[in-house]
Amino acid sequence: MKIERVESILAGNSQIVRVITDNGLIGVGQSACWGYLEATDAVVKKFADYLVGKDPLDIEHHWQYMYRMGPFRGSVISGAVSAVDIALWDIKGKALEAPVWQLLGGKVRDKIRLHLLMGGIRPDAADQGTTPEGIRLNSRDAAEEGYTAIKIDPLPDGFQSMTLPRLIHDTRENVAAMREGAGLDVDIILEIHRKLTPMNAIALAEHLIEFSPLFYEDPIQIDSVKSQGEIAKLTKLPVANGERMHSIWEFRELFEAGGSQYVRPDLGLGGGVTGVKKIAGLAESYHSALVTHNFLGPVLTAAACNIDPFHS
Repeated sequence: MKIERVESILAGNSQIVRVITDNGLIGVGQSACWGYLEATDAVVKKFADYLVGKDPLDIEHHWQYMYRMGPFRGSVISGAVSAVDIALWDIKGKALEAPVWQLLGGKVRDKIRLHLLMGGIRPDAADQGTTPEGIRLNSRDAAEEGYTAIKIDPLPDGFQSMTLPRLIHDTRENVAAMREGAGLDVDIILEIHRKLTPMNAIALAEHLIEFSPLFYEDPIQIDSVKSQGEIAKLTKLPVANGERMHSIWEFRELFEAGGSQYVRPDLGLGGGVTGVKKIAGLAESYHSALVTHNFLGPVLTAAACNIDPFHS
């Protein structure tokens, strides 16, 4: 079996990669480098020159070659590697008539836990923006629907121009409303979307401890892995990082800088199945839980479902 051609398809904010073999198998993958689709598209087409004629089952070899074929690194390269890698694993599963999770060593659970990313805007009060009451009602509704973990961005509208006391007060009101609506049997997650400075992130975290969030996600910009690790050391909230990281080496530096209690690699950016299973092993050695990141669609969802059952 040989690779006959590689296709890259851009649609909306998605890049889908199809790897087709000479015996008719088709593997599908996806990049999570959605901000630079044209660039990852060009990289995948460059990879195609190498891949055509090769055995698609030699996944580790292809991963290493694609990652190291040029003297550059970054999200665009890793996004392209990830998409091709996922497609190659798809082919391997089809060729061997086994799900990818079985090829990785078998399942460790029968169910995959989901967390719901919510807004705070109610359809019946859209002009109110994100309000504590909207958050409370949405949290209650999600709990009643059966979700055991829910997530919001708790920062208030206009937080950029607020004093620190006002930021803390209004954010705390939002989180209190979330906890009230969700109750004590649903985990709450605080997604900060890299919006705070280290100083504000640490100060805010101290005022949210009483609500026992499952984790405090991406409190600061991703410019410095060391700074992200230091935030995890200096706050009493469990911290999650990693959705914009793209290599096992970045995650190693994160752990060495203080670590995060939860790591969130995206299979479409962190090296595909091959890369993220290595990150999972590294996380396990630091007693950090793996919570894969994904928000782009069914291809990456299917890929992530094969990794989450793999890593306990």
